[in-house]
Parts: sequence; structure tokens; C-alpha cells
Amino acid sequence: MTIGTGSFPASNDKARSQTVRAIDSVSRFTGGLSAVALIAMTLIVCFEVFSRYFLNEPTYWGSDVATYLLVGMTFLGLAQAQRSDDHVQVELLLANVSENIQAFLNLFANWAGLLFVLFTGWQMISFNYQEYVNGTRDWGLLGTPQWIPELAVSLGYAAFALAILGDLLRAARPGWRIEAGLLIGLALLAGFLLWLGPRPVYLDGLRLDAGSLAIIATLLLGCLVVSGWRVALMLVLVIGGTGMVFWLAKGTPLLLLGVLLVATLFLFLVLGVRVALTLGSVGLLGLMFLLPMPQLSLLAERSWNSVNTFTLTAVPMFVLMGAVLIRSGVAREMFDALTCWFGRTPGGVAHAAVGASAVFAAVSGSSLATAATMGKVACPEMISRGYSQRLTYGVVAAGATLGILIPPSIAMIIYGTTVGVPVTKLFMAGVIPGILLSLCFMGGVALWSALRPGATPRGESFTFKQKIRGSASVFPFLFIILVVLGSLYAGVATPSEAGGIGAVASLVVCLFRGILTWKLIYETAMETVRVTSFLLLIVVGASIMSWVFDYLRIPRTLVSVVEAAEMAPWMVLIIIACLYIVLGMFIESISMMLMTLPVVFPIILSLGLDPLWFGVFLVVMIEVGLVTPPVGIVLFILRGVGGDVPLKEIVYGVLPFVAIMLAFLTLTYFYPEIVLWLPSQVK
Repeated sequence: MTIGTGSFPASNDKARSQTVRAIDSVSRFTGGLSAVALIAMTLIVCFEVFSRYFLNEPTYWGSDVATYLLVGMTFLGLAQAQRSDDHVQVELLLANVSENIQAFLNLFANWAGLLFVLFTGWQMISFNYQEYVNGTRDWGLLGTPQWIPELAVSLGYAAFALAILGDLLRAARPGWRIEAGLLIGLALLAGFLLWLGPRPVYLDGLRLDAGSLAIIATLLLGCLVVSGWRVALMLVLVIGGTGMVFWLAKGTPLLLLGVLLVATLFLFLVLGVRVALTLGSVGLLGLMFLLPMPQLSLLAERSWNSVNTFTLTAVPMFVLMGAVLIRSGVAREMFDALTCWFGRTPGGVAHAAVGASAVFAAVSGSSLATAATMGKVACPEMISRGYSQRLTYGVVAAGATLGILIPPSIAMIIYGTTVGVPVTKLFMAGVIPGILLSLCFMGGVALWSALRPGATPRGESFTFKQKIRGSASVFPFLFIILVVLGSLYAGVATPSEAGGIGAVASLVVCLFRGILTWKLIYETAMETVRVTSFLLLIVVGASIMSWVFDYLRIPRTLVSVVEAAEMAPWMVLIIIACLYIVLGMFIESISMMLMTLPVVFPIILSLGLDPLWFGVFLVVMIEVGLVTPPVGIVLFILRGVGGDVPLKEIVYGVLPFVAIMLAFLTLTYFYPEIVLWLPSQVK
């Protein structure tokens, strides 16, 4: 059996390629709208800060409009993220099978994801229509009719579904006018759903309503025609079988239901379904089969409410700031400047790599971005100077872990928003641990140099004049850090607004360096849209799944079990730490956090641990997972930029730094003041 891998077979007719090009045009158009929304949101946030602080005339519309633009950017950007293959996917199984099986699993993953998108889009359009009919308005000063911003969510899901269909048609088996039949079938489905109206119509003796049955039947028929009976059979076995097991499991002990949900989650992830769609699909199956009656309207409610919050506007603006700086080239210059200062110090270039990673982390907020950037900048330089491969890639992998610890941190923003902890205090809680962990990494390099002198050849010396001249390249980073954190802690801006100020500051840096062009703005805006869209879709999927967990009282049951076991807090933390180490081997950091917080955070509160302290513990443990062998994501990023460097060399190099991180976390457990002292100084 041969399965298409993304290019058109010779026998496919011209009409199919035209259909796919038309779908791609829709994706580009919605992606362009998202980029415009991102830029507009950033400018509005900065104007709000300027108007409030300098003119003493705060706007009454700024935060509402910025939030609506965030929602529009998120959902209208989903199609572009799908077209660029930027949705996060676990490749634990995909990376170890033949190309034929990979193609088969990708087809299954796309059809499974499309099922969730169709259900959620259907519910969102119905919700949107009801809001229009009822004349619902928001509670803000604008009193905006809610159907207007919600329309972007409905259109975004529709474009997302089309983008998935485009990928499926690219890989479709040869056939006469497959694309026409598929589109006609979807049009008939849409007409039938409109005819049914927003209220579910149930058939006697069936748990599923007529609309749900129509979606499932259309999808299976489309899968059979486009991708063949094998993929359709797998859909029936995996998704239909899971739904049947869920339905039969109703009324069983809650812990068993929790195990069943988690097992389903891992099954979908291993089979290659995108992380966000996996979370949403598990929630969808729970809503359909584990509740007394299906509550599919929650799909729309969670899609709207989980992203419709001003706090999350910081996420795309910090991503934009990091994307601009990566393209500006200042990271390399900063690394060269730090290399001058460490000079002939044993392991000096490795110390410079840690320092550069810490500074870059402070402006990018992303470990994966730090790993990719410093892997391209520091690793070739260290290898060319004679550093061992193990130390080179080990120290860069360790330095990348500072990305979500040193503020501003995207992970801390999402953690604070999810559990209700002030983001400003979270940022402050990460400062001292971030600095101390950087120094610990440098101490590890010094010890390595002492034990293995040949691994760290002595570097060249630089004059004081050369050091001062080279230090000029650090100023852009210091400027941005000062602008972001200074505006935040001086009370000029909130954490969300500080992201907008930082994004504009990074553009100012590019302007003064003479590299600011419309092309750079467009490319970084589109990159930000793609990254942020799938990131916030993960928030949506996790919100749907966590609602099911909460409805079934699984977190409260686990808390009762932990309390009944009378385990010491440190024992529970060890179990949680092991969980994150295992998850981090194949799941991206934000996904990992949102998947686990609905269950883990209530346990932490029941143990009496401080949420601020746990926030720092959580982000460090997530980073430990990302660099833990055998399959930590950061390791594979460095393997990708390292060319022919054996993965085992990177693994051996990072293990000492993993030990340092775990020892540091142990220290913060016994001395929590390391984390809590600085936030306690702010009232």
C-alpha cells in the first residue's frame, strides 16, 4: 500500500490542484488578517500605556479592543499554522517507523483533528448565532455586541477545517473529482446543520443528536473516499472504540475514569494527533460519553472564554519581541562580547554561552527559541576553538532551560493566568533562581574544566579596550530588559502591556541598526501568528479537557487520596517531578503544563505549598524534562542545528547539568526564601 506524502500523484487532475491552491489562498488571507490584528493589538496596548501614563487620560476602549484582536488573531491564524505545519505534534512513534506508516498515521491524525474542528466549529457557529439573536453585549464600557468578535472564532474554525482538508487532498489517493465530492458533501452537511438549528435534535434510543451523527457520517464517508478504507477503519477503531469504552465506563470509580482519560490522551499523542487537537478531542469524547447527557455547547463556550482575556495578550507580543531579536543578529554580537570578557578563563567560551543564554532568555521567554538561536551561534564557535562536543552541546542545552525561568516568561504568564497567581510576582519569583541557576551552570563548567582540562582549551586574551568596544552589542538587550521590566515594576505597565512595549522596543533596536524593513515586520508578524495560534489553541483544548476533569471531580478525588495516604510533601513532589521528567521527553513545555495543572495544582494547594514557589518549581521541572534523555525536545533541536553531532554526545553532555538543576530544586525546597524573598518585598 502506498500513501501520498504531500505531493500530487501524476494521475490527479488539474481541478484538485486548483482546489488546494484556493484553500491555501484562504489560509494566507486569514493569516494576513491575523498579522494585521497582531500589529494593531501591539500598537493599541502601547498607546494605552502612553495615554494613561503621560497624558493622564486612560482609554476606556483599549483593553477590550486589544483582547478582541487577540481572539481574532488566534483563531484566524490557525489555518496558516496548519498550512505551515506549525502545530505541535509528538513524534515518539512517527520518528521510528517507515515513511509509509508515517504517511498513514499523519492521515489518521488529520482526520481525527478535523473531527474535533468540525464539532467545535459547528457549536461555535450555533453559539455565535444565538448571541446575535439574543443581542448579547459584553460587560465593559464599550458594550460591544458579542457576536461581532465571536464571528472571528467561527470563521477561524471554518478556515482551519479547510486547511486540514487541503492537506488531506494533497495526500489523497488518485480518483475522479474527489475534491468536488468532498466539498459537495461538506456543503450538504453545513446545510443540514443549518436546517437543524442551534438546539440539538435527538433520535429515539440514540445518545447522539442528529447533527453529531451527520458530522460523523460525512467525515467517515469523506475519509473512505479520499484516504481509503484502512484510514477510515482506523478512525472507527480508535475514536469509535474510545467513545464506546467511555460510555461503558460511566459510573466506574473516578480514579479509573482518570486513568482512562490519561490513557486516551497518550494514545492520541503517540498516534500523532496534534497536541491541541488531542486535548480537545479527549474533552469532546468526555462531553459526549462520560456525562449524563452530552454537553457539546461547552466546546464553543470554552473556545471563546479561555482566550478572551487581556492577560494573554502578553503571549503574542513577547513572541513577537523574541522573533524580531532573533532576526536582528544581536544574539551573535552579544555572545562575542561575553567571550571577550571571559577571555582566558578556563571554559570561558562556555561561560559566555551560559551568560548569553540567560540574557537572550530574558527577552525571548522561550527555551526552544533560546536553544535554536544559541545552538547556531555558540556551538560552532566552541567547536572551532577545540571544546569537546559533550561540553559544548551540554552547556547550550542547559542554558536554554533558562528561557522560561528568567522573566519575562511566557510559561509564567500562562501559569499565572490558569491558576490565578499574579504574573508580576511570578516574574519576580523567577529572578533570583534564574541568576543562581546560571551561576550554578558556570560552576559546573568550571568543575568540568578542572576535571577534564582537555575539554576546555584556554581562550585568547583581549585588551580592556576591546572588551569595552565589544560590550556595545549588549546594550540592545539591556535596553529591552530595562524597558520591559522597568515599565513593569515602576507601575507604568501591566505584564500584558509590558509585552507590547518590549515588542516596540525590539523594533526600535532594528530601526537604529538599519535593518528594519516592511519585509522583516511582515515575516516576524506571520511567524508570531503561527506560533501563538497553536499555543493558544492548546489553551483552548486544555480548558475543554480540564472542564471534564472538574465535572467528574477527578482532581478532588486525587486530593482525597493523597491526604488519606498521609504522604510527606517532599514525597508527593518527587512523584510529580518524575511525572514531568517523563512528559518532558516528548511533549512541549506549555502543553505539558496545561495538561497537568488541572490535576496537579489542587494537590499542591492541599499540601500547603506556596503557589508562587510551585510556579518556579514547575517551570524548572518542565525544563528538566525538555533536556532529559533519551528524547527531550531541546536535545533534538540541538541535534538538528548540530549537523553530524551524535545524539549520544549531546545526551552525555547534558546529564551533569540535569543533576545540577535537580540539586538546585532540592535546595529551593529546603530554602523557599530563594524564590519567595523578592516577591515578598513588593506590596
